Amino acid sequence: MKLYIVSNRLPVKVSEQEGRLFFARSEGGLATGLDSLHTDYEKHWIGWPGFCPDGEECRRKTADELEALRFHPVFLTAGQIADYYEGYSNSTIWPLCHYFFAYTRYKASYREAYRAVNRLFCETVCRLAEPGDIVWVQDYQLMLLPGMLREARPELEIGYFHHIPFPSYELFRILPERAEVLRGLLGADLVAFHTHDYMRHFISTVERVLHLDFRLDEVQLGDRVVRVNALPMGINYDLYHGASQKPEVRAAVERTRRLFGSHKLVLAVDRLDYSKGILHRLWGFAAFLEHHPEYRGQVTLAMVIVPSRDHVGSYAELKTRIDEEIGSINGKYSTMDWTPVCYFYHGFAFEELAAMYCVADVALVTPLRDGMNLVAKEYIATKTDNPGVLILSEMAGAAVELSEALQINPNDIGQIERSLVEALTMPVGEQRRRIRDMQRTICTQTVDKWAADFLEELDATRRKNERLRRKRISVGTTAAVRAAYGRAKRRLLLFDYDGTLAALRPRPEDAAPTPELLDLLRRLSGDPANRVVINSGRDHETLERWFGSMPLSLAAEHGGFYKEAGVWHKNLRSAEWDGELLTLLQRFVAKTPRARLETKQTALAWHYRQSDAWLGSLRAQQLVNHLAPLCSRLRLQIMQGDKVVEIKSPDCTKGSEVERLLAAERYDFILALGDDTTDDDMFRALPPEAVTVKVGNVSECAAHNLAAQAEVLPFLREVTRGEAGPRTVASEGRKGLRLPLGFLKGLLKNNKTRHE
Repeated sequence: MKLYIVSNRLPVKVSEQEGRLFFARSEGGLATGLDSLHTDYEKHWIGWPGFCPDGEECRRKTADELEALRFHPVFLTAGQIADYYEGYSNSTIWPLCHYFFAYTRYKASYREAYRAVNRLFCETVCRLAEPGDIVWVQDYQLMLLPGMLREARPELEIGYFHHIPFPSYELFRILPERAEVLRGLLGADLVAFHTHDYMRHFISTVERVLHLDFRLDEVQLGDRVVRVNALPMGINYDLYHGASQKPEVRAAVERTRRLFGSHKLVLAVDRLDYSKGILHRLWGFAAFLEHHPEYRGQVTLAMVIVPSRDHVGSYAELKTRIDEEIGSINGKYSTMDWTPVCYFYHGFAFEELAAMYCVADVALVTPLRDGMNLVAKEYIATKTDNPGVLILSEMAGAAVELSEALQINPNDIGQIERSLVEALTMPVGEQRRRIRDMQRTICTQTVDKWAADFLEELDATRRKNERLRRKRISVGTTAAVRAAYGRAKRRLLLFDYDGTLAALRPRPEDAAPTPELLDLLRRLSGDPANRVVINSGRDHETLERWFGSMPLSLAAEHGGFYKEAGVWHKNLRSAEWDGELLTLLQRFVAKTPRARLETKQTALAWHYRQSDAWLGSLRAQQLVNHLAPLCSRLRLQIMQGDKVVEIKSPDCTKGSEVERLLAAERYDFILALGDDTTDDDMFRALPPEAVTVKVGNVSECAAHNLAAQAEVLPFLREVTRGEAGPRTVASEGRKGLRLPLGFLKGLLKNNKTRHE
């Protein structure tokens, strides 16, 4: 089995000089982390090689050399790099996700290039991937790719990891194509983030923009679920922890010590980016020198800044300001034998960087916003016998795990200054203790464990989706049900109404039956072999108004009323609702915009379908918490349905209505359809041989599933369109009879498991 890692860039970048190709390691935590990943899968990588080949021959030669390393290049033009990468990815999505709204630029050419490049990646994956392979898409440059792959190759196992922050709904909603991007991400089976905050923001945004409902960490789309999780990325711990034992690193350590002498060394390592808080860090260090003159000549700040997009306007301006600030500090405080800020504007080889980590007394990692920040983990991992202190921004994803760091708000210049003093005066024993505690965390949460956890979660999602697909009603299942229906002498057909026979509406009164539904019900109820029952939570006056003229059996308010032979019967006396209960419900109506209270004779229903998704869910849970002691005292049942909280007597349910029907008559065919949690009571009350179908989200209580309400009427028309027909029964003889028998055996097996 192959694992295809798909990212904007390959872990190597290619350059051409005088007809020769040169390969160098790509910068960045993603390339470093995933390139060192150890896995049992045959690992392949798809991405841009870092340059635009000049001519077909150069392109072919580049591809051949990369393919030998299991690297599959996606070649992009200079225009695509300008609009897709520097444009949409880094001038639209990057600042938006990092909360730099003022830097966000919107251009139609950016969006079109982004779509086109994501399509190129999709074509490459489709050309290479085979059934059973895993496609793991990485990061914000390819957010449309999972959806494109799902459309082109629905059988693929697709994962997506978002390596940068995911912003709150209030910010993400600004993006004009927000729905398209979210649908792209939901093409994956698993969408993961570094922290639970980003995960929470994503779920909230999907619910509000796409009006989908999550159940904890899952949302169902058709016959599959998409799972969302928080999985913090780690590093190759052994590589960094054992670095000081390598001869080349020891030699680099000695060079570093000679360079900085006896000065205390504060180390900062970043890419050039406005999200990294580089200027704030310099301002904090300047304040430290100004207010603590005793450290002048004693402490050096080593700034390693890796060039990144410095030809883009905002980045070029940032570099200019950094240069000016460093010049100002050095001009004001430097002496003949001491330079306050040593500035390195280039990347370092692993050995040199590891040596800096070993020697540094303090690591100053203070991004204004960062998805994870692996520099903090690399610094901690490299420490062995030598102590050190990590000053870490609470805005970095790594802050969740590295609680023993000195955590600061990077916008607070005074706090940066104070944290430097605290770090430089911290007792060595405490330094070692903090380092050990953090090492215990990161030595287990490695990049290999991160990847293994992701792939395990992805596989669990795949297995669940396979189970869901087995429940999904197929053409064969429909044929089997139709054959059993055709042979039956006495049938019971049980239907929920809202969300099953009729689509859910924001206003329940707008969900009146359509002419197509009324025609179907007339045909079914006109068959003397059928007993058709609408088993609903609606009030009986509404059901009577809509269906009173038909020869149907009706059950209203979850069995509180039922109608047989044209006569309504009441199972419960009309409730005189407690004043405290009504006051509580009205209070929650008032504090939840667009919520409403429906008062029935035997139940109260607090609806929040039209409310904001997040607020409605919050208020529903708060309401249930407030209702619990009150309803316990009043001997009332609380039921949470689809965007509704209902309070009723526990004596009647949709299940009790089914039990009443079954006690009165025997049936040789039973079909039940429902979409809500209240319909699970109906499914549980039915015998194992009944055909039970959940509409929408899959239920453990139903043997089968229809993905959407729009499929219900076509399914019923197909099942009930007459006898099994000459092809199924007469022409195919015994084969036609074996199909429903096998189907019923499967039902017995499934329902036996379900009832155990």
